[in-house]
Amino acid sequence: MNNEDIKADDLAEEASAQGESAADQIGLLRAERDSIKADREELRELLLRRQAEFDNFRKRTERERSDYLQYASMDAVRDLLPVLDDFDRALKAESGNADYAKGVEMIYSRMYESLKKLGLEPIEAVDQPFDPHLHQAIERVPTEDAPDNTVLGEFQRGYHFKGKLLRPSMVRVAVKP
Repeated sequence: MNNEDIKADDLAEEASAQGESAADQIGLLRAERDSIKADREELRELLLRRQAEFDNFRKRTERERSDYLQYASMDAVRDLLPVLDDFDRALKAESGNADYAKGVEMIYSRMYESLKKLGLEPIEAVDQPFDPHLHQAIERVPTEDAPDNTVLGEFQRGYHFKGKLLRPSMVRVAVKP
């Protein structure tokens, strides 16, 4: 073979090698591109999950804050219930002085209305069916005069605070003998 034939074969081999090399490079670039696309999609999904988690966290903390603010005064109202009970007993007691009784009644009314504005609601118990979720039975009275499991009397009034049970009513319940 002559030099020209050897050069042509070398050039053909080089071209062939370059062609394979270019195809290999294209394959590598495609694989790298696909890997980058998969990484991008994974990061995008991670970002969307984190955004959803943050949004849920924000909503939950806002709801907890709202609940806290709504029921923050519940403990203070609970602490004032014995005072309200004392005023109620004072109103039922006989007083020799009418002005004193009127003063106690005015204080009771003002305090009750203030607590009512905050969300205090009395539980009606007398002549109602006994409900263990609202009433605490202190005494069971055998009687024929009232239906079975009916509240006959109230020892201590129960209250709801903004729809939640604050204190159950302490009651006397009728039972059939």
